[in-house]
Amino acid sequence: MRPALFFLLVARCSVTLAAPSLSLPLSSSPPLSSLSSTPRTTTSISVLTEPGPSVIPVTPYPFASFPSPSAQPPIPGVYPESSPKHPPPVDSPDLVPDFVQAWTVAYKKAKAKLAAWSLQKKVNITTGVGWANGRCVGNIPPIGDFPGLCLEDSPLGVRFADFATAFPAPINAASTWKRSLIRARGIAMGKEHVGKGVNIALGPMMNIGRIAQGGRNWEGFGADPFLAGIGAYETILGMQSAGVQACAKHYINNEQENQRKLESSNVDDRTQHEIYVAPFLRSVMAGVASVMCSYNLVNGTYACENDHTLNGILKNELGFQGFVMSDWSAQRSTMSAMAGLDMTMPGDITFDSGTSYFGANLTAYVKNGTIPESRVDDMATRILASWYLLHQDSPDYPKTNFNAFLPLDEATNEHIDVQGNHQALVREIGSASIVLLKNVNDALPLKKPRKLVLIGSDAGPAHIAGPNEFSDQGGVDGILAMGWGSGTAWFTYKISPYEAFQQRARTDHTSFSWFFDDFDLVGAANAAVEQEAAIVFVLSDSGENYITVDGNAGDRNNLTAWLNGDALVQAVAAQNKNTIVVVHSVGPLILEAWIDHPNITAVVWAGLEGTETGNALVDVMYGTVNPSGRLPYTIAKSPKDYPAQLVEGGNDKEILNITYSEGLFVDYRHFDAEKIAPRFEFGFGLSYTQFDYSGLVITPVHGAQDVDGELEADWLAAKPGPQGVGASTAPWLHRPAYNVSFVVQNTGGVSGTEIPQLYLHFPTQAGEPPSVLRGFSDVELQPGESKVVYITLSRYDLSIWDVHSQSWMRADGSYSVSVGASSRDFRLRGTIPL
Repeated sequence: MRPALFFLLVARCSVTLAAPSLSLPLSSSPPLSSLSSTPRTTTSISVLTEPGPSVIPVTPYPFASFPSPSAQPPIPGVYPESSPKHPPPVDSPDLVPDFVQAWTVAYKKAKAKLAAWSLQKKVNITTGVGWANGRCVGNIPPIGDFPGLCLEDSPLGVRFADFATAFPAPINAASTWKRSLIRARGIAMGKEHVGKGVNIALGPMMNIGRIAQGGRNWEGFGADPFLAGIGAYETILGMQSAGVQACAKHYINNEQENQRKLESSNVDDRTQHEIYVAPFLRSVMAGVASVMCSYNLVNGTYACENDHTLNGILKNELGFQGFVMSDWSAQRSTMSAMAGLDMTMPGDITFDSGTSYFGANLTAYVKNGTIPESRVDDMATRILASWYLLHQDSPDYPKTNFNAFLPLDEATNEHIDVQGNHQALVREIGSASIVLLKNVNDALPLKKPRKLVLIGSDAGPAHIAGPNEFSDQGGVDGILAMGWGSGTAWFTYKISPYEAFQQRARTDHTSFSWFFDDFDLVGAANAAVEQEAAIVFVLSDSGENYITVDGNAGDRNNLTAWLNGDALVQAVAAQNKNTIVVVHSVGPLILEAWIDHPNITAVVWAGLEGTETGNALVDVMYGTVNPSGRLPYTIAKSPKDYPAQLVEGGNDKEILNITYSEGLFVDYRHFDAEKIAPRFEFGFGLSYTQFDYSGLVITPVHGAQDVDGELEADWLAAKPGPQGVGASTAPWLHRPAYNVSFVVQNTGGVSGTEIPQLYLHFPTQAGEPPSVLRGFSDVELQPGESKVVYITLSRYDLSIWDVHSQSWMRADGSYSVSVGASSRDFRLRGTIPL
């Protein structure tokens, strides 16, 4: 299905050699000479002033492949030998998996196969067949007995596939603050991708919600690098244990949709490492097979040809052994291969162009000496090794059995049902992700109300067509259960609140009614009269910028409820003294117009719960499930309270500069530092019961940890850490260094789950925010029951990125911790015994 045009040379990337005087020594072995405009040894931000980006001169470069990260003997119970098929158990979060042996075996197999391949074959495995020229959104062609690769979205299901599950959005997975559910979701999604014959699932997404209006924030795990890192880590371990290759994206600084292909994210070195690289670091530690580079520029250089971020940070510092693919048409030149790009997707320069920066261009660059063949060997090895790592060479691995572009073509769609019993998991995650923000006089849970009304279009099913009325969910009609764009999936079915609440009303003999017109405020108010409870549903949507919905081109234009939501709430609350508000939103909303209204007795933050939305809501609002969800971001009182705003404007003739001037002070870190009172803080969530904390104990971890005594001693003395391949993911840095234990007791009258959170306070001179999340757990307790909770801290958790030594090191001074129910509800405090 690959068109012959793919192997035409592209004039834009001429194979004519540049003059020797323009040669820049670029090697993938440290020390690197970064092509990025930001010096690696300073915290300054270099702002692009020219109308165009920096480019890689077309001139010969040397290449030496990265060595494998230094291997250490596995340590049972601390650093166990692992494989993607058999990761550490989710109930042992302090274990650091050792994937060295698994990668070593995979590399050996890959090199053996490549030994017999010609240059053209090696180039072919790096070059997609072009948009819509295969069954999947991305396709690598078969090469001999190698069957090729199917690459398919999305971070919440198998995009464009029937009989598959639409899982809760990643932001809802993060809202559970439960590792076990995040892992289980990853396993289930992995099984469905494998069942459809997908080799590489294009997720998880882990960009930080730097701006509250960011269109794709719902595809990630929230506004904190630690929480996002856990979300990425557990999702990848789950997906890859099921046999599919995961893809960590979008690397890096792709934090808004406006001008995403023509904006330069200008980020200082320390902020980059501590905030934006952090989830990708955790992804590498999870053994992720691939990473997707993003559309934007980073400090003046496009992310997919940014030597500093791809070679310098990802492959060198993090020791990433998989392959880097481009986001779709994000590649900018053939020379991007020298900057660290291993695979071009979907293969053509622009959709249906019939041209490619790799393909024949890459072959020509090798033959004329511009790009060493050893670099192509490295690219192909990384791609094949990832295939072997997940044992996809097995003859039992399913062949692709759906067609993303021709879903009605019976010849290429086998309609394989991969859903299993995943609806139960979707419902469980949905209920566990619901955050109870307000509950006056125990308005919730509902107790067999005599008369109940649901108000707002978000309460009902689609009015015009079924749940897949809009392409890539690019529209709003009825209940909102996911955002829009490439990060979506088809709904096999979708349970709206109307259906779920009506079923419960029949059981309880409740008089049940509804009113779905958002703009008929008089009608809505009248519908609420004489009702024991009136539940108002409001929403806010966003997505990817190739779709515009109600004037929102990906990013949200504002932080207010859509479809007249605020006015609808106020109209109902004026007539009913027990008004309950349910919010389905992609991210934070400003609730000040009605949050303090005396007739609003409860607010339920439901997010994007997927296909079982209505049932999950009923479970929580009737008390079958005690709410335990916690906010993965801050809900402010005013948009201006957030540290960064959507940068608007830009055009197709110049680069839009976006300077990350807030630095480390993202989301709650900014609110804390500036002493700004939020409406609801990061980590907040109510329960139907109460919990007490006591007995904080902090002790150093000894024993097997002492195998790196000199490194640990230098760290304790606040000396710079080591450099080299994999230095940032080295076992000594991430093994448990301190144990923190405390007791949580359920002092209320019903069973419930508490989410205790640990926040670290660095020495003042470290320049860190006042509090940073460094641990959490979930503990289920019966009334009166108490349990000891254990959280470990690593040296990495206690380190800062030192821009002068380019290493992780301990800040000089004393450290303390706070443990509590949110970022502003601390119950216990203690000092770390350094």
